[in-house]
Amino acid sequence: MIHTTYTLRVRYAETDPMKYVYYGNYATYFEAARVELFRSLGRSYEEIEKLGFWLPVSEYQIKYLKPAFYDEILEIHTFIKKIPGVRIEFEYEIYNPKKEKITEAKTTLYFLNSKTQKICNCPDFLMELIKPYF
Repeated sequence: MIHTTYTLRVRYAETDPMKYVYYGNYATYFEAARVELFRSLGRSYEEIEKLGFWLPVSEYQIKYLKPAFYDEILEIHTFIKKIPGVRIEFEYEIYNPKKEKITEAKTTLYFLNSKTQKICNCPDFLMELIKPYF
């Protein structure tokens, strides 16, 4: 299993009039955490794209347990619990400053060869970085 932690401070522009994080902003938080997970493995998302692979999101599930608020520092825990094939699944948990879990989510992405526009297996260079965790 792969597990990384990414922190961010909620900006005012990301909140609604009640100072709650607007629900649509969570997808952006998960994307940032996912990109940092790849970077922590040794490949930036930009490098993956330059090597000819895209990772479109095919599924997104989220459960809001408690709100996040303006100016809070959130911890986003990102997990890869299964070895990828043509798909790669990410699970997320967000914790507030009180260490309370406030959100759970999951995204499924698939590997797409940018030249052929065809779905493909996880590229070897990425699999080499992932396999040692399993």
